Amino acid sequence: MTSHSPASRGPSVGRRTLLGAAGAAAVASAVAGGAAPASAAPSRKRPAALPGGGDLGPGVLVFDPSTPDIQARLDQVFRQQESAQFGTGRYALLFKPGTYHGLNAQLGFYTSIAGLGLSPDDTTINGDVTVDAGWFNGNATQNFWRSAENLALVPANGTNRWAVAQAAPFRRMHVRGGLNLSPTGYGWASGGYIADSRIDGQVGPYSQQQWYTRDSAIGSWLNGVWNMVFSGVEGAPAQSFPNPPYTTLDTTPVSREKPFLYVGGGEFRVFLPEKRTNARGVTWGNGTPRGTSLPLSRFYVARPGVTAATLNQALAQGLHLLLTPGIYHVDRPIQVNRAGTVVLGLGYATIVPDNGVTALKVADVDGVRLAGFLVDAGPVNSPTLLEIGPAGASRDHFANPTTVQDVFVRIGGAGAGRATTSMVVNSRHTIVDHTWVWRADHGTGVGWETNRADYGVVVNGHDVLATGLFVEHFNKYDVQWNGQRGRTIFFQNEKAYDAPNQAAIQNGPVKGYAAYKVGDGVTAHEGWGLGSYCYYNVDPTIVQHHGFAAPARPGVRFHNLLVVSLGGNGQYEHVVNDFGAPTSGTSTTPSTVVSYP
Repeated sequence: MTSHSPASRGPSVGRRTLLGAAGAAAVASAVAGGAAPASAAPSRKRPAALPGGGDLGPGVLVFDPSTPDIQARLDQVFRQQESAQFGTGRYALLFKPGTYHGLNAQLGFYTSIAGLGLSPDDTTINGDVTVDAGWFNGNATQNFWRSAENLALVPANGTNRWAVAQAAPFRRMHVRGGLNLSPTGYGWASGGYIADSRIDGQVGPYSQQQWYTRDSAIGSWLNGVWNMVFSGVEGAPAQSFPNPPYTTLDTTPVSREKPFLYVGGGEFRVFLPEKRTNARGVTWGNGTPRGTSLPLSRFYVARPGVTAATLNQALAQGLHLLLTPGIYHVDRPIQVNRAGTVVLGLGYATIVPDNGVTALKVADVDGVRLAGFLVDAGPVNSPTLLEIGPAGASRDHFANPTTVQDVFVRIGGAGAGRATTSMVVNSRHTIVDHTWVWRADHGTGVGWETNRADYGVVVNGHDVLATGLFVEHFNKYDVQWNGQRGRTIFFQNEKAYDAPNQAAIQNGPVKGYAAYKVGDGVTAHEGWGLGSYCYYNVDPTIVQHHGFAAPARPGVRFHNLLVVSLGGNGQYEHVVNDFGAPTSGTSTTPSTVVSYP
């Protein structure tokens, strides 16, 4: 979580909000509908085939234009979720194609809203999908874990408000008007991510410190604070970093949009958009989007309470996984071994590994799609939480890469959690498209050793692309990139707030661990629009030698880097390696490097 000013932090104790009775009943109902008992005990007999398809569960609310009292139901969910930052409620609000009038869908924590058409314009809300920050005194820097997808909006006053922080994607949306990314009163804000969306009017970030927009179309863009990055965006402002702080790429090298649920032929289906190279603009609007479609009968529709053994049985039988809203405890890794497997979460379905296991592992196969879920570390240390490809993976996946989209990882905050490495990417050509990997700086189970997590994202695979990489607060390197020919478009980072002293972060002769470290053996790597911030609130005298570290080789290149000391709590001596001016005094002013080397 990023704050524009230390004054915006507020107390970090007591923010957890308990789940309301209605939400607890919904979760209890979901647990009651979990796995078949036959899958829980070992047997010498071959397990019976699991059925595909199924009930989406009590956390999924499906509306059509004739549904009565839609606004009342939206308001009920919002009242429960508005301030439930570490609660257990999980909701997906799904709207069948048609036109809806006079709605204001306010989104709280762990709430996703989506249209069920093939195009956003199939489902039109004459009204708003709103995120604001009244629950936190107008400070939007903790508006995490919520999303909007696949809708057309005609905002009531001409501009829709989407004041979010990390882990709040705005995907495949058509706003027939403007989009305001700041809270009412223009309080602090720290986001964010837009993809495959069209905003007909102006996007106004106002107080937003950083933002990444990919493969979209906008009427205009108003301003920037520290780091605004665009790739493949029609109407994007021209390259001008650091003043204004715009990093603009004409196209995105490789992209493949997130899978999404829709209604086709009177049944639920999942659409799988195709891969694009040198992408620009939205994927929809000119007839049927390009890609393939799967019926829900090809998915095992999981409910909270299901065992990892049952999930793995479903995968072994050739089914995909649809994780309905709720919390899933697993006592062994979910093992994705089959090429082309889809694991899609609804309503921020959350996987919690028990007894120090890895939550999910992917084999070195083509075309796996992981999307729309949260991994929450358990109290016993996991060596890794999410593993994309086994160690030593080397197969070429250029034609059909694995994608990791809106998959978020959290260590602490909701309770005690520990993991040595949160996400490791071993498979070649993997696309990590929007993730927030967060060692919690507030909530419960938080402390330098309490929610120990040394590394955020470790990339060992070659030819990996990250578009929208948010990684924060790890005890050592937030990102360690060892693979060749890696690329990152947009990076947002904060170093760990809670380092107790200089000695705790000493890295041999180097003062502190870089936020983004390119391995010493790497000969080719490139990054655009990367920022690291420090706020050492336990010991403000801590000095961080640099935000970025990389071998000094012609093939290792960075464009538009910045480091910021928030209110002078800690200092960076350099931006990258020994290059770039130090941050100065108590002024929250970035030190920038336009090109390195």
